[in-house]
Amino acid sequence: MISRRTFTGLLTSVALLPGIALAEGAPAPFDTPGDVKIALVRYLSTGDFFQAYLSGVEKQSAALGVNLQVFDSRQDAALQADMVDQAIALGVDGIIIQHGLTESMKEAAQRAVDAGIKVVAFDVNVENTAIPQVEQSDRDLARLALEQAIRDQGETWTAGYVYVPGIAPLDRRDETWKEFKAKYPGITEKAMFGTMDNPIANSVANQARAVLTANPDIQVIFAPYDEFAKGAKIAVDEAGMSGDVAIYSADISTADIALMREEGSGWKATAATNPAVVGEVSVRTLARLLAGEEVGAQVIVPPTLITQGELNDLNISNMEELGAKMPAFVHAEVSVSPWMKLPER
Repeated sequence: MISRRTFTGLLTSVALLPGIALAEGAPAPFDTPGDVKIALVRYLSTGDFFQAYLSGVEKQSAALGVNLQVFDSRQDAALQADMVDQAIALGVDGIIIQHGLTESMKEAAQRAVDAGIKVVAFDVNVENTAIPQVEQSDRDLARLALEQAIRDQGETWTAGYVYVPGIAPLDRRDETWKEFKAKYPGITEKAMFGTMDNPIANSVANQARAVLTANPDIQVIFAPYDEFAKGAKIAVDEAGMSGDVAIYSADISTADIALMREEGSGWKATAATNPAVVGEVSVRTLARLLAGEEVGAQVIVPPTLITQGELNDLNISNMEELGAKMPAFVHAEVSVSPWMKLPER
């Protein structure tokens, strides 16, 4: 007999069989295609960012000849912990933990390490020195967006801030927001709000409507996650305030680009890494661990500032064009070993 959670997890796991040969000279265990089994255990999956991240994980896994299984907990912290145990029971060689809550993932991650499984964490702090943290340089993401807000709006403005504590990347971005408020005392935070309830953008929009009604003097909304920014934009547009409220965010997708380029859009800038590239880096970092290579405690993927003006001037309408016209966005030379094959570009 198996629990309902275990059964659900097994049903939602997706197998990706290796389809691309390895580079010559690959070390064990990558010298035999199909021998390596890894799992991606996800907490967050809603939105374009996470779809692109998954695509990067899948493509890099295929390029390395790795058998990948994907477990999606759909923001159920207890289920995510169960899914780590499922991956352990299935005998995987490595696990990528993608987002989650420290309190629910700390012990689960330790159980994997105790079982001799290599683990990499992306945007979740599992408080374990044996587990490298793959990060988007969240403090830089927030810094770039806020520096653009200062350039656009000056050093004195009233702000609404979208934030949910307990999510590692949002907590790191919050540290930068606090630093900016201290550095620029002319910034006044009139309201803080936020939710991770699905669908996130619509749920945030519901909150933002109430916030804008109560605080019509808000000039800037700092929404350092693109689903938050989408929700803020919905509310700003419905209130007829797109010419009065400027939105600054983190992360990017084709849908975000379209929203930023709408005529009169209040969404002025975002700072982002390519989520597909972050997914690739997560797999390569785990592969390096499995090959016995030294990996630092933190693996940082550098971000890029993307403004509404640049999107319009370069006539960028989707992620493919963004990569073509901003080449640094297509690939990051991070966690790359000479023996590794990269996904075709």
